[in-house]
Amino acid sequence: MNILNDDVFFMRLALKEAQFAADSGEIPCGAVIVLDNIVIGKAHNQTEKINDATAHAEILAITQASQYLKNWRLKNTVMYVTKEPCPMCAGAIVLSRIKRVVWGMSDPKRGGAQSKFNILKDPSLNHKVDCTAGVLKDDCVILMQNFFKNIRSDK
Repeated sequence: MNILNDDVFFMRLALKEAQFAADSGEIPCGAVIVLDNIVIGKAHNQTEKINDATAHAEILAITQASQYLKNWRLKNTVMYVTKEPCPMCAGAIVLSRIKRVVWGMSDPKRGGAQSKFNILKDPSLNHKVDCTAGVLKDDCVILMQNFFKNIRSDK
């Protein structure tokens, strides 16, 4: 695992986004997209808020970064996300040509990047994405577990 100091710094920003999601009743996932150490997109899950199944942190961050660059191709960018991307988000990552994805916690049941499906490195696709898993994993897991513990205790 090749974890860089920048990885930890930017994952902390993604965790802040995830906390915003949790605070508003959304599943706590946050994403940050970086180009040359500059944040060009950041978001958190908003599926409940805007009633849109596609409003995952990764998708919203890709939209912001594309608008920032005025280009749908996000070449040489790095996405930091607190949870392994789902298949939908992994597909969007490939299509937008993101160079590298770094995530905190893996998702063995629904992971689209490595755990369940390996979309980011699928040899039949036209773009492969470098991956680093496990950055601030414990922080990401604790945030997710606390969110679901709080939801279950409210019922």
